Amino acid sequence: MFKHEKQLFHPVEVEKANPQYAALLQEQLGGANGELKAALQYMSQSFRIKDQEIKDLFLDIAAEELGHLEMIAQTINLLNGHDVDSASVPAGQIQTHVQLGLNPGLINASGYSWTADYVTVTGDLCADLLANIASEQRAKVVYEYLYRQIDDKKVKETIDFLLNREEAHNAMFREAFNKVQGTGSNRDFGTTKAAKMYFSLSEPSPNESFIKHQQEKPVSFS
Repeated sequence: MFKHEKQLFHPVEVEKANPQYAALLQEQLGGANGELKAALQYMSQSFRIKDQEIKDLFLDIAAEELGHLEMIAQTINLLNGHDVDSASVPAGQIQTHVQLGLNPGLINASGYSWTADYVTVTGDLCADLLANIASEQRAKVVYEYLYRQIDDKKVKETIDFLLNREEAHNAMFREAFNKVQGTGSNRDFGTTKAAKMYFSLSEPSPNESFIKHQQEKPVSFS
């Protein structure tokens, strides 16, 4: 069960309208590393998780990501202002001006529609946790790029908050992964000599010292 509270997860403001930046921020609404992707990925993965603590973690973070989605949408609204004017967006997507009436849409910064193909679900907890760690890391990268391209202090405060929350989620997923490392697809790792071998296919090899170190390490078959 979900319920909507009218208070935003974190307050958002802008110093002034900036439709061009609103177009860029669409990436975190409907893009491959955006908030909708994260919310639906973690929620979808949770359906088969048997460990109740980890299941709750996935659903709690998914619910928070929906709150982040709301924050991004509200920031886009404030940046767009109140007038439909495609000329104010000289580059990037202009669909919101001609199709959506400036309503934040489920599209990325180039105007491509959000797709469920962005969502990774394998049914294997270790694989899904690693996918989530990577998702949070990629989301941080996008927010860092967005942070560098705006001077609006209020918008930067919002992005800074979201960046820190992505880092928190990353740490939570890493902790959960450490808890289940010996399960699922991780159970077979390191059971043969091939799992410890390094093939140097670069000539001349820049990794000779690394290879020597690997060869000297004992091979574990447990």
